[in-house]
Amino acid sequence: MRLEADELYFWKFVAAIEKKITGTAHMEINQEMIAFGPVPSRRLGRSLGVNNIPPKKCTYSCIYCQVGAIGKIQLGRRELYLPEIIVQEVEKKVKKTMEQGESIDYLAFVPDGEPTLDIHLGDEIDLLRPFGVKIGVISNASLIWREDVRKDLMKADWVSLKVDAVDKKIWRRINRPHHDLQLPVIQEGMLQFAREYTGKLVTETMLVKNVNDSITHLKDVADFLSQLSPAKAYLSIPTRPPAEKRVHPPDEEVLNTAYQILSSRLKDVECLFGYEGNAFSLTGNVEADLLGIVSVHPMREEAVREFLTRAGKDWSLVQNLIYHNLLFETEYEGQKYFMRRLDGKKE
Repeated sequence: MRLEADELYFWKFVAAIEKKITGTAHMEINQEMIAFGPVPSRRLGRSLGVNNIPPKKCTYSCIYCQVGAIGKIQLGRRELYLPEIIVQEVEKKVKKTMEQGESIDYLAFVPDGEPTLDIHLGDEIDLLRPFGVKIGVISNASLIWREDVRKDLMKADWVSLKVDAVDKKIWRRINRPHHDLQLPVIQEGMLQFAREYTGKLVTETMLVKNVNDSITHLKDVADFLSQLSPAKAYLSIPTRPPAEKRVHPPDEEVLNTAYQILSSRLKDVECLFGYEGNAFSLTGNVEADLLGIVSVHPMREEAVREFLTRAGKDWSLVQNLIYHNLLFETEYEGQKYFMRRLDGKKE
């Protein structure tokens, strides 16, 4: 299966074509796609996406952004789509999904820009409540210092906040924020939100080679995340063509180190590094199950051996996966770990 980001990209494309064919889009937004999916998501189950922001309207211009470089970075909240239009488009998708006998676990605000730039975000969440589906918002957290933004996000059941950097220079290099934004103010806003929020708070940290992946910085990120105390902290890497060609994922050994550092400070860390599969159960396809697990949680050698014993397999399975360049062995603080090799990576 493909990455969650790839699934979102595909379904956005499908929905855009669908609107052109059916002519259901409103004239003022006929180039935009409001609702898409549902798509399979490791974070949210079956997620129906809500795209409440036109492309390239953001507070950041991240070097890894798959939307591309942002022409004019924005800071002020404003009306982008009428809330009624958002609800209308979501209702169409929900109805169609239900008619097909499919389920929806979350309505997720995952737009092509920063969702909190939408001044009607809170109203839209309220209007979507009658559908009886949990609501999630994926935000870069840049506006969370604003009380009205925190108030809107409080209405969601699940909120993801971006924490790519805790050092000002690294933050400006990787996220390229609006010049008026200040990292300490954003961090204080995140901490205040974490103290007050009663839903499920998660974080996501995108790792870019030689930018924010040093051991010192990773430890600082772990320290800050421990203050937020998220239900889960996700580590991710660029997987689609980024805004800057110089952007690459860190080496696999560095990814394992990042996982270990965050895991030493946080109760639950998960990797989103490249394989979407059945991560924790034995389905009968032992190779696929093992690769699914180690793509999310690097496993110690003894854990792999125990897994194989339960599955009735021997160590030759691991050797075969290594031989075919699907699995690799690395070390961290004297312990052997096994991880899924990134797509396209060779010895």
